[in-house]
Amino acid sequence: MLLKSILKDVDYKLVHGSIDKDIKDICYDSRLATKDKAFVALCGFNVDGHDYINKAIDNGCNVVIVEKDIEVNKDITIIKLEDTRLGLGKISRVLFNYPDKELTTIAITGTKGKTTTSWIVKEILNNDNKSCGYIGTMGVFYKDKYYHTVNTTPESYDVYKYMRDMLDNNIKYLAIEISSQSLKLNRWNDIIFDYGVFTNLSLDHVGKDEHESYEDYVYCKSKLFKQCRHGIFNIDDKEYNTMSKDFKYDIHTFGVSDKADLRLIESRNVIEPGFIGIEFETDGLIKDKFRLSIPGYFNGYNAICAISICNLLKVNIDVIKNTLENVSVKGRLEPIHISDKFNVLIDYAYQGIAMENVFKTIKESNPKRIVSVFGCGGNRSRQRRFDCGEISGKYADLSIITADNPRFEKNEDIVKDILVGINKTNGKYIIIHDRKEAIKYSIVNAHEGDIILILGKGHEDYQEINGERYPFDERVVIKDIVDNLTDEEKKNL
Repeated sequence: MLLKSILKDVDYKLVHGSIDKDIKDICYDSRLATKDKAFVALCGFNVDGHDYINKAIDNGCNVVIVEKDIEVNKDITIIKLEDTRLGLGKISRVLFNYPDKELTTIAITGTKGKTTTSWIVKEILNNDNKSCGYIGTMGVFYKDKYYHTVNTTPESYDVYKYMRDMLDNNIKYLAIEISSQSLKLNRWNDIIFDYGVFTNLSLDHVGKDEHESYEDYVYCKSKLFKQCRHGIFNIDDKEYNTMSKDFKYDIHTFGVSDKADLRLIESRNVIEPGFIGIEFETDGLIKDKFRLSIPGYFNGYNAICAISICNLLKVNIDVIKNTLENVSVKGRLEPIHISDKFNVLIDYAYQGIAMENVFKTIKESNPKRIVSVFGCGGNRSRQRRFDCGEISGKYADLSIITADNPRFEKNEDIVKDILVGINKTNGKYIIIHDRKEAIKYSIVNAHEGDIILILGKGHEDYQEINGERYPFDERVVIKDIVDNLTDEEKKNL
């Protein structure tokens, strides 16, 4: 495709060179630059792509798209945009021939519940022969394909590329998690999503490298609902009015409120052979009984949100019921069987409210002890660390404080912040900085009847330390621990 064709949806200035060049692809990573690609220099929170333009050129690239003034070799074509990140979305959309127009898109945003709800929707639609893909925290899934992603919502180029490949593989629907960061960075300004979904909002993602204030966080979330054809909202959430007030199209609501279109009633935890989850009833649009194979009252909200979406998509109610009863979501209260004497669950909860929901759920099963293994992420809100420490100290019989993704911080400093919270309680705790050793300690020293909660990483298969990601899938780690226990240690299993 000619460069001038790729640029047809953006306002640009040709600083130098020619736009009558054939471009086969674009990239925003200088390491992927070649002579057939245009390199787009993005300004991120920690990295500025303009610093890597010379590397892209050294790799053969002769077209660069920038938002800053630069000086390079006279043989290079320079295109200047006002905002290259916004421009990346526009030119990627052209490059992949507007794939969003051919898919039925379901965009889900909120603090909690995005991943579980999106995954459930994907599973229900596929079971109803409505081929559906998923893009979100756990990666990209469609048919037998899986791609790892770094962010909850990938860069616009990647999403459009996945969308086009989904269409090439006869996918008709897409459930996509929309993060507040991607909305803040204007990645989706050109898409009109078919369905916009709001799960809930709580104080999170506020701090360095995220949102400067809660108000900014709320505003960024609300931007989604200026570009959707149908809106589905949690009417119980305190920010419901903020999210829905400017919505110009049809509004559909779910929750426990009598005002909700679909109401959740009579939710209860169920633990029986072969099934751990909840049973609940619904009223309003659908009067029925359901079972969800994921425990926790808060997952009832995720379930009725998914039911609301799929009801609008005309999915057979029996398919919805059967899927809910058998669905599983990686890293969301995911059981890992080690022993019949105690239980181990992996969950992604990494901030106070989510942790409290998990603890309350587990408390209802009356375990002998709750043992939590957790840390907190580096370069994130310190308040989150205070909250996690206090919640674990309040609910766990033993907290094993360890590392999560320390990123560019020292884990010792993160632990000090966690201790601020846990020392507000009488909770017992120990500190084991090495996460694998912390998990091993919880297993080797488990009591009969314990429930061990390994919190914070969930589906993640890495640990991020000093800018590097090291393999760390807790399922693999646990298997390795158990396989290498001494005979004496195995007596506890």
